[in-house]
Amino acid sequence: MAALPPEAHVVALARLPRVGPGRLRALLERYGPTEAWRAVVAGTVDPALVVHPGNDDPAAVVRSWQRAAAAIDPAAYWQAHVEAGIGVAVRGSDAFPAPFAADDDPPAVVFWQGDLDHLAGLRAAVVGTRRATRYGLDVAHRLGCDLARAGVAVVSGLALGIDGAAHAGALAAEAAPPVAVVGSGLDRVYPRAHGPLWREVARAGVVLSEYPLGAPAAAWQFPARNRLIAALADVVVVVESQATGGAMGTAMEAARRGVPVLAVPGPVTAASSDGTNQLLFDGCPPARDAADVLVVLGLEAATEGRTAAERRPTPRGDAATVLNEAPWGPVPVEQLVLATGLDLGRVALALDQLEADGWVSRRAGWVERIARPGVRP
Repeated sequence: MAALPPEAHVVALARLPRVGPGRLRALLERYGPTEAWRAVVAGTVDPALVVHPGNDDPAAVVRSWQRAAAAIDPAAYWQAHVEAGIGVAVRGSDAFPAPFAADDDPPAVVFWQGDLDHLAGLRAAVVGTRRATRYGLDVAHRLGCDLARAGVAVVSGLALGIDGAAHAGALAAEAAPPVAVVGSGLDRVYPRAHGPLWREVARAGVVLSEYPLGAPAAAWQFPARNRLIAALADVVVVVESQATGGAMGTAMEAARRGVPVLAVPGPVTAASSDGTNQLLFDGCPPARDAADVLVVLGLEAATEGRTAAERRPTPRGDAATVLNEAPWGPVPVEQLVLATGLDLGRVALALDQLEADGWVSRRAGWVERIARPGVRP
């Protein structure tokens, strides 16, 4: 046991049930890595360290740690991380990411795939609901792409919906590397559908976690994950969010840290924009496009030099009439026929042009507006 690096015992401690970031920090601050593991194995951990969160019986938690520790071989577990190419940085070490070291609620240990040097430079978190609309997905993808092209690393959580769209956009730019923070061990891809996206982000950028190999995704771990996204961000952009949810939690964590929060305006009739519209009402600046985000980051020069040819063509004739009646939420084509008074054929031709020019999105007979005049494509 003595021959193992201290990081090996931190990794083993992080695998204990119900240990959590706060409890792990408390163990390490009281005992240090090696002595903490010995105390866990012996069942002599001071129950006073197990006081947060929840209503767990501290003595019962200590006993559960002792039972779990009996099944963990720290040497073998450490070797598994080495062989998997998982980076491990303990708080206080030279490799520990500077943004976390300066945070008031830091992780005790960070695991990563990819290149930790990709955390250098400016970083913008783009977050939002898993139940995103086509409008939200398109905006997130465009933001991710444009921010990466401007040299800003896009940070998100690799979740379904807005997070995944933002990372896909950042990858499409083939520019600034994407950064992901996940709420499980780095061998436990969650959601499974994002396996290819997860691997691409790790290849081009870096995927971070405070949980060791084998740790499954659990509901309580995602709010903890969101605080790390806020800690990494120089600005947080909420694209779509219900009145409550993870994205709003990330916005709150950012505001607590003094990190600027921007919100993408959405239709007042859409529940998916209740949270973002509330942020706007509360005084957060709007994020109409990447240029708004770059201004907050002090990169105004990156928004200059765009010509009129880079903007969407101005709709005219029937296309202008149809776009004026197209809402931000999805509606059937028939509703646009009724709203415009045009026949189905003219509406269909107008929608062909609007879709080609990037004004609307169509899917299975439904139409959704995704841009407005004066906003860069």
